[in-house]
Amino acid sequence: MVYSGAHGNKICSRAQRRVALALHARESGTGAAVILLHGLYGAGGNLGALARALREDFTVCALDLPGHGRSGWLARYDLAAMAACVRDWMDQRAIARAHLVGHSLGGKVAMELALAAPQRVAALVVADIAPQAYPARHDAVFDALAAVDTAQCRSRDAAAQVLREVLSEEQVVQFLLTGLYRDEGGVYRWRLDRVGLQRDYAALQTAPDAHQPWPGPALFIAGGASDYVDAAGRAAIDAWFPAATLQVMPGCGHWLHVQDAPAFNARVRRFLAASER
Repeated sequence: MVYSGAHGNKICSRAQRRVALALHARESGTGAAVILLHGLYGAGGNLGALARALREDFTVCALDLPGHGRSGWLARYDLAAMAACVRDWMDQRAIARAHLVGHSLGGKVAMELALAAPQRVAALVVADIAPQAYPARHDAVFDALAAVDTAQCRSRDAAAQVLREVLSEEQVVQFLLTGLYRDEGGVYRWRLDRVGLQRDYAALQTAPDAHQPWPGPALFIAGGASDYVDAAGRAAIDAWFPAATLQVMPGCGHWLHVQDAPAFNARVRRFLAASER
């Protein structure tokens, strides 16, 4: 079942956010609520394999983050605003507490929510990100997205070629192509708020806002071939999530949930099942 009351062209100010911004979500399964939060440029469907692995035991809600997919847009983006949108969505759905699973930016948003409203989070899973600030890593991607807009592409193949002129990783090109739709004039457009997310990218690079540690059960899963969770990141995990366990998936990079989906999904499922006991 799909829940959505706004699309990507809906822009809401922070003052409006709590009453006007709608998040698109796809729900499946029965049981305790698990909310899945994707990474930058993505959408809830990116975690579809995990949703299918969990839905026998949980009610799985795969959200499109603000400014992504079919969710509404914010006037300004930061971790606190995104976390507040997720919390508001929980309120609208009468979900008092939920397990949160987030990858990359989605992991930061999940951590922000756990730290800001600890009573709303039953357990936390964070994939290949740590509660720390990160340097800019996505300038080339934003340039590629802008190039597609400028090119007014009338086919996905044309958009792919434009992306390849800027980006060398074919996996990234194919991932970005999933965020296109064809408008009424036959031009391919991005569903995400490219301008707003690029403008506020620095705010998304920051660490989650923490005033006191979150004491609940947490699982951090890092890719063994990724540099996103370094020594400083591990120290930050220990400081702000003292009950956390860190697991490393050998040979996996930042997209560990795709590169070894069966192993990733099994780790998440075991952890959440244990948290329910």
